Amino acid sequence: MFDLIIIGGAAVGCSAAVYAARRKLNFKVVTDNIGGEVALSGETNNWPGTQTIDGYELSQAFYKHAQSYGVEFDEGWIVGEIVPTKNYHVVKAKNASGEEKTYETKTVIIGTGIHPKKLGISGEMKLDRKGITSCTVCDGPLFKNKDTVTIGAGNSGLESALMMAGIAKNVYVLTKFANTPETQGGFPKGDKILIDKLKEIKNVKIIYEAKITEIVGETKVEGVKYTDANGKEQALAVQGAMVHIGMIPNSGFATILKKNKQGEIVVDKLCHTNVPGIFAAGDVTDINHKQIVIAAGQGVTAALEAIGYINLWKPT
Repeated sequence: MFDLIIIGGAAVGCSAAVYAARRKLNFKVVTDNIGGEVALSGETNNWPGTQTIDGYELSQAFYKHAQSYGVEFDEGWIVGEIVPTKNYHVVKAKNASGEEKTYETKTVIIGTGIHPKKLGISGEMKLDRKGITSCTVCDGPLFKNKDTVTIGAGNSGLESALMMAGIAKNVYVLTKFANTPETQGGFPKGDKILIDKLKEIKNVKIIYEAKITEIVGETKVEGVKYTDANGKEQALAVQGAMVHIGMIPNSGFATILKKNKQGEIVVDKLCHTNVPGIFAAGDVTDINHKQIVIAAGQGVTAALEAIGYINLWKPT
């Protein structure tokens, strides 16, 4: 019987692991991979105390910090189910070979993060993290005085374009919707105040009824192609592509937990889920801001709450 099983090996998992190790808990980190989206985030400039660091390096620093406390990682294992049993939980996992493992544990912390929706177009996979980003807050400053395009018609796309308007030389915004009252000026899911603000900025050009077809470049983004309202192919020369068409939480295995319509695990301010003894933290939850530093802080919160739960735990 473990005290704790931590699911996920990125900011949440490693932060929680450090605190669990300091309290001498009997626990393991079960993860598909080390680093998650952090490891794929490219140059990172918003981790406090470190002006610039590659996302992979940062994720490895998290990992090595946890390892310095003797934390055990079961890497390469994907959790498929959590089953509450009496007053503990059974965590079931598989690896790529189809082997199965089960863990009996008093508490669980879920920190499995999210992954961005893909456009499914030519050049997207080849140039991923080479000028393409789904985190403008993380990577936007890298495109100072350059030309960028934001793809998406929701609030995240609007916020991306507003941020880039203060950084980039020119900002193009592609929306698949027409500029009509029925579509709220091309952004049917956006907040009116953001739409109005964006349309007033001089270095922003909004292109309506645009369907992106390709991201162009050899080793980095050099441009995008799209079809316009008349079905004619057009091209833009840009150095950065901000893709904001939605994120998918890695929560499919957590069938016993309450989620919102986006599939995010619903938690309170102390990372409690609707099931006692199961905590969730970071991007997989319904928190508003998806940032590495916030995920790390929530991982600590979840660990401290799990410790409190364990202190009161009694066998049946």
